[in-house]
Amino acid sequence: MTQAPTIFSLQAPKDISLNEIEAELNQIWQSYGITGEDGALPAATRATTFTLVVYEPEETQYLLASLGFYNGPIDGILGPQTDIALRLAQQKYELLETGTATTETLAKLREEYTKRQGNGAVAENGNGSYNVSVTSPRIADEIALRNPCRIIALCPIAGEDEGVKAQVSAYCPIQKQSSSTLVCCEYITLSGTASALERIGGMIPALLIGGLPKFLWWKATPDPNNPLFKRLAAVCNNVIVDSCNFNEPESDLLSLQELVETNIPLADLNWRRLAAWQELTAEAYDPPNRRAALKDIDRVTIDYEKGNPAQALLFLGWLASRLDWMPISYQKESNDYDIIRIRFVAQDQKQIEAELAGVPVADVGDIPGDLIALRLSSTNTKAECSTVICSETGGCMRMETHGGAQSAGLFQQVSSLSEQKAEALLSQQVQRWGRETLFEDSLGIIAQTVKPSLKG
Repeated sequence: MTQAPTIFSLQAPKDISLNEIEAELNQIWQSYGITGEDGALPAATRATTFTLVVYEPEETQYLLASLGFYNGPIDGILGPQTDIALRLAQQKYELLETGTATTETLAKLREEYTKRQGNGAVAENGNGSYNVSVTSPRIADEIALRNPCRIIALCPIAGEDEGVKAQVSAYCPIQKQSSSTLVCCEYITLSGTASALERIGGMIPALLIGGLPKFLWWKATPDPNNPLFKRLAAVCNNVIVDSCNFNEPESDLLSLQELVETNIPLADLNWRRLAAWQELTAEAYDPPNRRAALKDIDRVTIDYEKGNPAQALLFLGWLASRLDWMPISYQKESNDYDIIRIRFVAQDQKQIEAELAGVPVADVGDIPGDLIALRLSSTNTKAECSTVICSETGGCMRMETHGGAQSAGLFQQVSSLSEQKAEALLSQQVQRWGRETLFEDSLGIIAQTVKPSLKG
């Protein structure tokens, strides 16, 4: 674990008008000065690598969804569905029933969210890792260590439409090993109602640094028809989402597939969390005799933390796309375990059955729907294709107990990964951009799998 760097505030958040943003940022750098012990001024590098636009939805819907009161889109628009969800929450917690996000209601929702997370701490806006704030620049911590950049945070808020409020600020992580140099991030924060932000959408591209890569981190429900999303996606090199926070994973993954079909270069931070699982799976079948046994696989079991099947679906989509399996049926059932059963057909007409099991866990992790274990096996008792991969011993034991006709031929364990939070993955993602073929292929399989059931 590396200790977080000290953050030097070059400019605390300052309210300005929209047309003063660039002038104010230039003024920050012109007036900058710090005297070190030797009287010299440390060099400060301003944003010169890329622009990151972060669309940060208002917290109310996220809290309501996390606690099971709301299942609509997380879009920052507090409409009728959110009103009903708020009333349900207020009834349950014996608060004044207003259908609005009162101070008391938000405080209670944050408290209950924290209890459910079991970590004893609430982020500044109550959203845990689902957070960006100019007064707590954790994104800058992760990214400015490697690249000085400009971050534009778009924050839709509830209430009356009073236009858009703008703030500018600048933060520089101070590294002990290189304290003579400050690498700084510029923050521009634009807040207003969702409709107000849409109105000024045409101004936002002008704030992107010309000639440099541009990234859009869309932390709301992906909506191909959202006007602001469409405008920003059209001018950015990469659109970044995190499917672990999707409220309706199957339909939201379908929305991602629609975006792929319109040639939008997508990246999913949740996809990056699967890298170790994919690498171990591929490694398990590298030996020639194991590679030949791939065709014998006709049973796939994947366990994930109950609540969000996005990771499980993405892994299965990747596996099916690599082995040329085509989906033919999709069924769901909910009880103590959330079970998804999917049937595929291989090129040789062999049928493959996959089971995704949402397993209730006592100690819920930071990432909703993290994989626990997976098993690839065959109904052919003579096949030598069985593999178990797990993140913990308990997961391996369950897979061994429910192994079916074949004993596990190969065990692999995924090492504990400390950098799975969105900010750390994002700092890696901005080192690359463009189309991700494997991810898009996996989304294509998922779309073919779930679309008929959603239409039905």
